[in-house]
Amino acid sequence: MSITIYHNPKCGTSRNTLAMIRASGEEPEIIEYLKMPPSRERLQQMIAAAGLAVREAIRQKGTPYLELGLDDEILSDEALLDAMEAHPILINRPFVVTPKGVRLARPSEVVLEILPNPDIGDFTKEDGEVVPSRSASDG
Repeated sequence: MSITIYHNPKCGTSRNTLAMIRASGEEPEIIEYLKMPPSRERLQQMIAAAGLAVREAIRQKGTPYLELGLDDEILSDEALLDAMEAHPILINRPFVVTPKGVRLARPSEVVLEILPNPDIGDFTKEDGEVVPSRSASDG
């Protein structure tokens, strides 16, 4: 199965998501999106496939979100995409793409919804939080 993660290695959520993918037995294509941002078209496709509004895919914390006035609710999706294209740090992460779907993996365990083998057992995140086994939580 082909899996792609748009990853920021400095982000704990992104690192946890990558670890969950690997725990499922898959080795994803890792795209460090700050170095190689997705095209505008690809970004739009991922946002739509994840069932998100463009505004939901914007990262506010640690970005120029407020400085750029992106909190103005009147801004169009096109204006928001322009900002994300100009400042990739505004793209929330991590986006994960698999043949089973696309998710913005926040929280990281959302990725389990689109993995071929979501039963990775109990998983302990970097912060110590335990994500229970899917088979235990689904039963």
